Amino acid sequence: MSKTSTPAAIAITQGDCAGIGPEIIAKAFAGAAQQMPGCFVVGELQTLRRATALVARVRDGEQGIAQSIAVIEKPQDVWSVPPGAIPLLALPGLPGPQPYGEVSALAGEAAARCVTWAVQAALRGEIAALVTAPLHKEALSLAGVKFPGHTELLQAEAAAHAGVPLAEMPVRMMLASDELRTVLVSIHVSLREAIAAVTQPGVLQTLRITHAALSRSLGRAPRIGVAGLNPHAGEGGLFGEEEITIIAPAIAQARAEGMDVHGPFAPDTVFMRARHAPGHSGEFDVVLAMYHDQGLIPVKYLGVEKGVNVTLGLPLVRTSPDHGTAFDIAGQGMANADSLVEAVRMARGLLP
Repeated sequence: MSKTSTPAAIAITQGDCAGIGPEIIAKAFAGAAQQMPGCFVVGELQTLRRATALVARVRDGEQGIAQSIAVIEKPQDVWSVPPGAIPLLALPGLPGPQPYGEVSALAGEAAARCVTWAVQAALRGEIAALVTAPLHKEALSLAGVKFPGHTELLQAEAAAHAGVPLAEMPVRMMLASDELRTVLVSIHVSLREAIAAVTQPGVLQTLRITHAALSRSLGRAPRIGVAGLNPHAGEGGLFGEEEITIIAPAIAQARAEGMDVHGPFAPDTVFMRARHAPGHSGEFDVVLAMYHDQGLIPVKYLGVEKGVNVTLGLPLVRTSPDHGTAFDIAGQGMANADSLVEAVRMARGLLP
């Protein structure tokens, strides 16, 4: 994004309105206002009003006064919103609030439309970044959205904007916190498909995307540790040969291209080796994981409220809280906004 006299804004999409997305957005603006300058919500007015009323009741009881909402017409209007108000760019014709905790096609439609608007605005250079509140994959499917999640939808929009096929817009998911970063070779596929996706070109492409993205944000080449696929990283072929025939050759090629890559290491220890703890720096800046749960479980175990989902490979900055819609607590005022606040902070840190 080019620098202008007026800073570009950051869009926060409302997520699935039957879940905790609108609530954590309202809490973030109410409790961490110093982190939110230049941020605005993309969503629907009554949905956000319900969320601010919920937050006010939890905070002050039935007499609580909901935070004010300022409807804006374009992203740059965010800078003229009065202090204390939540800026909202209300999309026309968006379905209103749906029952809490229920999978709904209307909620899925609203969530998808907000994300589509925001990614297109980012691709046009109208916003600096987007932060996406959680959506529900089943609700997306009921709404007729053909993509299983944010990452795939964003990839398709970016490819269409660039006029290239999906294969020429490769993206990867990174889960990051102050303690650990991990990037995934495959994302939302079955475990059987995820194992099949561990190919030499796929691993090498993931290493290239990771190296390029983190080199920009860190200002230096990242030190990348690579997890094996099999227990004990195959134990020299006793428990599987993917490390020997696929992963190690990809690492060798990456090193030949100048990347600081090491492994493959046993999956049950490499994440501990990479963890940045107080007073102790990890051995690696990031761990390359072979499939979804292998990489996400360690980050979420260290603290889901601090984890951030980052999409690498896009021509824009996109982050998201590292948790889902939490239908089981939606509408109860119990949701924690820390991960959303971290996602906003990280999005700013990734901007050029």
